[in-house]
Amino acid sequence: MSDADPLVVFTPSGKRGHFAKGTPILTAARQLGVDLDSVCGGRGICSKCQITPSYGEFPKHGVSVAKDALSEWNAVEQRYDDKRGLKPGRRLGCQAQIMNDVVIDVPPESQLHKQVVRKAASARAIIMDPATRLYFVEVDEPDMHTPTGDLERLARALSEQWEIPAIRADLTLISKLQPTLRKGKFQVTVALHKSHKDEAARVLEIWPGLHEAGLYGLAIDLGSTTIAAHLTDLETGVVVASSGIMNPQIRFGEDLMSRVSYSMMNPGGDKEMTAAVREALNTLAAEIAVEAEIDADLIVETVFVCNPVMHHLLLGIDPFELGQAPFALATSSSISMAAHELDLTSINPRARTYILPCIAGHVGADAAAVALSEEPGKSDDLVLIIDVGTNAEILLGDKSGVLACSSPTGPAFEGAQISAGQRAAPGAIEAIRIDPTSKEPRFRVIGCDLWSDEEGFDEATESTGITGICGSGIIEAVAEMRMSGLLDENGLIGSAAQTGTSRAIPEGRTHAYLIHDASAEGGPRITVTQGDIRAIQLAKSALYAGARLLMDERGVDNVDRIVLAGAFGAHISSLHAMVLGMIPDAPLDKVSSAGNAAGTGARIALCNVAARAEIEKTVGEITKIETAIAPKFQDHFVAANAIPHKTDPFPELHKIVTLPNPNFNAGGRDGGEGGRRRRRKRSEA
Repeated sequence: MSDADPLVVFTPSGKRGHFAKGTPILTAARQLGVDLDSVCGGRGICSKCQITPSYGEFPKHGVSVAKDALSEWNAVEQRYDDKRGLKPGRRLGCQAQIMNDVVIDVPPESQLHKQVVRKAASARAIIMDPATRLYFVEVDEPDMHTPTGDLERLARALSEQWEIPAIRADLTLISKLQPTLRKGKFQVTVALHKSHKDEAARVLEIWPGLHEAGLYGLAIDLGSTTIAAHLTDLETGVVVASSGIMNPQIRFGEDLMSRVSYSMMNPGGDKEMTAAVREALNTLAAEIAVEAEIDADLIVETVFVCNPVMHHLLLGIDPFELGQAPFALATSSSISMAAHELDLTSINPRARTYILPCIAGHVGADAAAVALSEEPGKSDDLVLIIDVGTNAEILLGDKSGVLACSSPTGPAFEGAQISAGQRAAPGAIEAIRIDPTSKEPRFRVIGCDLWSDEEGFDEATESTGITGICGSGIIEAVAEMRMSGLLDENGLIGSAAQTGTSRAIPEGRTHAYLIHDASAEGGPRITVTQGDIRAIQLAKSALYAGARLLMDERGVDNVDRIVLAGAFGAHISSLHAMVLGMIPDAPLDKVSSAGNAAGTGARIALCNVAARAEIEKTVGEITKIETAIAPKFQDHFVAANAIPHKTDPFPELHKIVTLPNPNFNAGGRDGGEGGRRRRRKRSEA
């Protein structure tokens, strides 16, 4: 296909290519290796290949998508829609044909290798004091001699029997009050929500007699890439189910600034993104209730943590101001509101929502949740906490004070912008080791505990295949290439002659390292390319520079310990992260993982109402450092491009690892020593 043919860009994979007009989306996906399911062979019967086209301006992809980008809706799609229904905006990939440049989102349910959202709930002891509790009361029956309403007598019963001074109830609750009281013979159980801000308690639900089916809340970590929810028993604090889905906003841009840009360049774009994420939240809540086998009406409270852009898009606020200095938030305070105001219709209609406060324009409620979970301000030693994600939040502090910043790492750590990259799903390479002598790799994939050189690996991975490489896998691959001498300090991959292995293969003017080749059997050819290395360098440099900036502000060159937070942080090898130079030098036994600390913070706020007041106070005491305007950030960023670093010596790392020191500069890529060729002067020619 020529560059004159229409360009199709697939999200979330980021894979792209030019195709002739009239090419079905399914065909383009298969040729590019995009994970798009199909069972019926493209006959429009199975609907597995559903896709969502996106229209408007996409500066990140260099694409402007017009409404005629795809062929018109056809009879096959209409027949399927009539019989089974297609979600608004969806098309069948086997029927929709490429007519002009287009951006295509492949939703999670259309992916053959389903995403594994690894934001599991961490075990954590939490003092239970939830905002919403159950109260059993005996209400006086109506009396003609003392005429009062049923609601007023319920309020009196709660005051006398539970010392609840005042209640309020909305019309939907009042409308079911009388039949419920009489069904329970004036003995009822009510779910009361009491805010930490001394408001009157709200009656969220009422049941006849003694209600013993429990009460639940959702702690939701709304990330730019994934949304994770923990369904929590509000009496015991036990997480009865955890689930997650991809954030559908990915189709509007993989990183936050791309989404802000989409909103700026497409009128109504912010409303599109708000609708998309709210629909996903309803789907997630409904699915998690089914998984836990509970009535969704028993979910009476939600707590959200999210970065500032997600915060605004969840609330239906245009994130325009977050895309330019001084990065002003519409509000940085915590928010308590009715869940239905966020269009959350798949849970109790009177459910309440609490959103943690944001720290600053680029440091959001997710960072506040990490601070609530990890409590750096209560630490005796100096701790650096890094919540690794598409936008990394970094905290540095001890009892004397806490600093915070955010760093735009981008989606490379999630497997995006990587040639063979993919989300964490069965079949994805998640760990790799390279023999420093033979340069041969062995690896492990998600869904199988065996390494590729162990007996039974082929049989164990037969169902999933080896499909690509996810974030933790690409980090280990780059670090292993550096430790085995395949990669020099500047991030250049050596040739076969320079490295002594035929796995170093030419790719244009650079080289790539071949990890796995199943192309002869119709499978993927998985390599680490020079472009992949560069994407990882940019991401890790931003992460390191942000941490280093906080250390400069504190006036230190070392920290006492490092905590890697976030679902992704939980799967990173500390050694490989340090070899790569993602994090500052420290003894490896002082580097630990906190798992999904933001999700844990959300659960703490859900289960303990006093924690809400605590984090609101704590956020006001955190000092925000703005990386976007800090002069030293760029200096740190450039120096951190080297692997592990151009100027920092990393003494703790070198105690346990001896890094080879090859030089594969571009001028010497055909020479064994990799030395730079001296250019002749014109007069010598």
